[in-house]
Amino acid sequence: MKGISVLGSTGSIGRNALAIAAQFPERFRVKALAAGRNVGLLAEQIRAFGPEAVAVLNEECARELESLGGAGRGTRILAGEEGYAAVAAWHSAQICLSAIVGAAGLKPTLAALDAGKTVALANKEALVMAGGLVTARAAERGAALLPVDSEHSAIFQCLLGQRREALSQILLTASGGPFLERPQATFATITREETLRHPNWSMGAKITVDSATLMNKGLEVLEAKWFFGVPEEMIRVVVHPQSVIHSMVAFHDGSVIAQLGIPDMKTAIAYALSHPERLPLGQPLPDFAGGAGLSFQDPDRERFPCLGLAFEAGRIGGTMPAVLNGANEAAVAAFLEGRIGFTGIADIVARVMGRHTVAAAPALEEILAADRWSRSTARELMQRGRT
Repeated sequence: MKGISVLGSTGSIGRNALAIAAQFPERFRVKALAAGRNVGLLAEQIRAFGPEAVAVLNEECARELESLGGAGRGTRILAGEEGYAAVAAWHSAQICLSAIVGAAGLKPTLAALDAGKTVALANKEALVMAGGLVTARAAERGAALLPVDSEHSAIFQCLLGQRREALSQILLTASGGPFLERPQATFATITREETLRHPNWSMGAKITVDSATLMNKGLEVLEAKWFFGVPEEMIRVVVHPQSVIHSMVAFHDGSVIAQLGIPDMKTAIAYALSHPERLPLGQPLPDFAGGAGLSFQDPDRERFPCLGLAFEAGRIGGTMPAVLNGANEAAVAAFLEGRIGFTGIADIVARVMGRHTVAAAPALEEILAADRWSRSTARELMQRGRT
């Protein structure tokens, strides 16, 4: 029986993880949960799983949760950064699923590693912003770091039992998003609603926008760099619209190993939670006989400049990946609120990166300061654009 804590329990990854815990009650016991403002759903999760503790965004949310009977089963209600850190390091949980979206997931992830927990990492921003710190912390504490993103889970599985020195290339697949075939001349008219209609995956709004701009794939390149200890030059992005092959690895002898499955995050989540075992999820296999085939193409960096910006941030290193991420989060939020257009996302990120003075070997506080600076600068640039 594994005790689990879930950071981001009301998001897409968190809800899927809890569905798996409910499907296998003999294997998992939910010990602690953390959410943001969705206290109504969190209250339902408390009633369903009876965790020992939960954390919410702030004291106002904590009071609202209490009014909904959140503490009725003896669940301790915590709030803010300290609450998130406490849930991440909860004493009776052996594994922490880190699925808070964005930079907010960095500190709780570090708290879980400091406590020696196995971390199932869905928060790619932790490695994007502070990959060196996170991986070093895991090594120092003897804590396992397991991938939850479907692409990184695929790479992880493909590398099992292989000699790392024989690795030639990581082939990171991308669906291409909803605008893969859309003419670039029409990008300025892309709407929020169009962007959120992903052809294959059901995800949260921010990640869906990142998929449409290919920034999500760029962030995954930086994540893969730290997860698997390879330079950006060894990572190639391959557009695979069917999302059946979740990623591949190539070796010096020309062999390529791929991991396949239907586009459903439950498989990758379950594998991280149950590793090294596999759970009988009852997932269907891809429709090999009736499908339209598998196709591949190179990404178009001119039409999707966010991918190139991510590679550039990785090459520069230091605080630049944190700036890339912070500026992108601010720009995506503005797009979702209707304050900038689709093409404005890449434009803002590029302009913020161009203004940044890089700290080459940053400590945690320098990384967090760069994150704050990037968001403030992005907001300033967007405000100027409206006046």
